[in-house]
Amino acid sequence: QVQLVESGGALVQPGGSLRLSCAASGYTLDYYGRGWFRQAPGKEREGVSCISLSDGSTYYADSVKGRFTISRDDAENTVYLQMNSLKPEDAAVYYCAAVLHSCPPNFDEAAEYAYWGQGTQVTVSS
Repeated sequence: QVQLVESGGALVQPGGSLRLSCAASGYTLDYYGRGWFRQAPGKEREGVSCISLSDGSTYYADSVKGRFTISRDDAENTVYLQMNSLKPEDAAVYYCAAVLHSCPPNFDEAAEYAYWGQGTQVTVSS
């Protein structure tokens, strides 16, 4: 079992920044991929980014490239999502997820991930 806990969601103005955190605990040894997804009301869950903890490889959805950065702190077993230049369309519940071994080629497919956090709300509004 892997437990994931997200934090850092908040209300932010357009153009602002936020950093989300995902702390992992439990049996994490084989789950070397950490993904971020988001889901807005009435929309499907969307893959945002993934990082492979083994080699640091990162992957991003086109919609966030150049604005979002995923990173990790191995000592804290925590993954971060730095979000800059936020837009109203970035508003959603953001979820952290763990995938076996490393980020898959289809990193934005939710079905690839075995464990999920409870989500953290990001609101972008003036």
